[in-house]
Amino acid sequence: MKKEQARLQKIRNIGIVAHIDAGKTTVTERILYYTGKTYKIGEVHEGTAVMDYLPQEQERGITITSACTTCYWKDHEIQIIDTPGHVDFTIEVERSLRVLDGMIAVFCGVGGVEPQSETVWHQADKYKIPRIAFVNKLDRVGSDFFNVIDMMVEKLGTNPLLVQIPMGKEENFTGVVDLVTMKGIVWDEDSLGAIYEYVDIPEDLKKTSYNYREKLLDTLSMIDDRIMEMYLNGEEIPEALIHETIRKGTISMKLVPVFCGAALRNKGIQPLLDGVVRYLPSPLDVPPVKGKNPVTGEEETRLPSPEEDFTALAFKVIMEEGRKLIYIRVYSGELETGEDVLNVNVGRKEKISRIYRMHANHKERIDKASVGAIVGIVGPKDTSTGHTLTKEKRILLEPINIYQPVISIAVEPKRNADQEKLITILKRIAEEDPTFHVKSDEDSLQTIVSGMGELHLDVIMRRVREEFGVDIHVGKPQVVYKETIDKEVSVENSFEKTINGVLYRGMVKMQITPEERGKGVNVFFRIGPDHVAYPYIEAIEEGIVEAANIGILKGYPMTDIRVYILDASFNNPEFARLTLKMAAHEGFRKGCSEALPVLLHPIMSLTVTTPNEFLGDIINDLNMRKCQIKEIVSKDRITLIEAYAPLTEMFGYSTDIRSLSQGRASFTMYFSHYDRIEHGKN
Repeated sequence: MKKEQARLQKIRNIGIVAHIDAGKTTVTERILYYTGKTYKIGEVHEGTAVMDYLPQEQERGITITSACTTCYWKDHEIQIIDTPGHVDFTIEVERSLRVLDGMIAVFCGVGGVEPQSETVWHQADKYKIPRIAFVNKLDRVGSDFFNVIDMMVEKLGTNPLLVQIPMGKEENFTGVVDLVTMKGIVWDEDSLGAIYEYVDIPEDLKKTSYNYREKLLDTLSMIDDRIMEMYLNGEEIPEALIHETIRKGTISMKLVPVFCGAALRNKGIQPLLDGVVRYLPSPLDVPPVKGKNPVTGEEETRLPSPEEDFTALAFKVIMEEGRKLIYIRVYSGELETGEDVLNVNVGRKEKISRIYRMHANHKERIDKASVGAIVGIVGPKDTSTGHTLTKEKRILLEPINIYQPVISIAVEPKRNADQEKLITILKRIAEEDPTFHVKSDEDSLQTIVSGMGELHLDVIMRRVREEFGVDIHVGKPQVVYKETIDKEVSVENSFEKTINGVLYRGMVKMQITPEERGKGVNVFFRIGPDHVAYPYIEAIEEGIVEAANIGILKGYPMTDIRVYILDASFNNPEFARLTLKMAAHEGFRKGCSEALPVLLHPIMSLTVTTPNEFLGDIINDLNMRKCQIKEIVSKDRITLIEAYAPLTEMFGYSTDIRSLSQGRASFTMYFSHYDRIEHGKN
């Protein structure tokens, strides 16, 4: 048991996350090179990055799917998941964060805390993931390390702890000052950064370095009384105690250690790896995983021990050569090839035919996976993203949040003979990606696919053509709307059905009111356990939910509605469930029709970065697109505009903004919420 504890203590399950183009994959490639996992540095701009192995990733220079690998540093096993930075693939980040113990957040030294950085940071807050930060690209023109730190405080509300500061700025960036050892670190460029040495701090940086060293010790003294006592007495504080306290503060999420460098110039990666093993948690340092007993409904935990019953969460599914490869995180117990596991979500046993240790798209067969492992398995047919696997003791782990699509397109094969093949391919892709939906429109006889954005759907359509060899016609993008109501109504509805000459009746009385944006459809019962219809409240709720999914105006799902069930009755217990469900279904639709139904548009969060000379034209264009401008922030020669933008008005914006700014402005956009368009509001 002690041997197993020692093994677990040296495991780090981490993710590397960032806004698109912050250099996240470049950081990962250097980590793989310096840990000896690869023998050549892969470059994103050359299409040779190991972790970006899909043809489209190499061509576009972005990460599309999360990739997993294992490497070793100073006797520690580091399991890394490299995640996409583009908002269209945010599900890849969400399902990766769900199974990680720690995280490296990479920030661009020029852009700082960008929109997707904020999104990912708050996703990590939700899962209570300890993290360290790496400020990258400090060799770039316009980079400003201390401005990024200020943005972390202002935009993320976090407590950054500087363990390094840069030596030099922009093209004069030469290395870093380590505030724990109070030494400078410089890298040998001839060895591609593999060789580095500690040097004395340059004279012009000594005052700044000692000031930030004082701030570091001051912060740590709030966490550890021993440091406070030594600090107040002017004693020398041992390095080991400083590292121990930073680790304690990181794991308790009281602070975020900040490292810095320039990954493309091979500077700053080895100390970052030291930070991973020193400060980020092992599986033993995070709270035991929690879940619900599906029988009793009570909360249970699983300790990170091989002695516990096997418990794992499936967090990613990919189809490979017609078979499912399922990525799982093992939280307790052990799994061997050939064993049966129970899929708690579907209530069926499935056989594990193979277990793989993953390295991007390369697989290494292993016989056993133990607690703390992130592996790929082959065999289960019914297991999907978010399912819990156990052996004997049933537990349902918290599922993974799935985002709803906001954009749709019609797709059809160029050859009629490929219709069935196309449907099969699209359903297979939908199994891999929970944010990609496929449905057949019976009225137009079209296949409609929905996703998170134009890029998301474009990537999938390219896969259909290139990977699966089916030529397709693709329609123009269509927005996925929702519906709601503007007025409160009360409705009483009866459903009657005559069967074999006998009349069966169910009645439901309800009050329907508008709800706040983002609240969904909520049903509350004003009838108590002693009411005759109380045993059938599930059927009543089912009828309302099914009706809400159809909508009133144009068949879009309804949202932001509160329903109170005031009364219900039936004349025959045998058909009570059916009659009450239908009475609720019809009553809800009837009530919503009278409650001034309205259409809600998907509203995007838009950030535009533009040189100052184009500011007026870009703001005028945003006003014409019915955007609601939230904030305008000037920074020297550039200005940031933050706005809410109706998705319906934003198609083709990438082309328009280039022509408005001579190609010098850029923007990021991601789904924010559903709402009505406010005309002429700034």
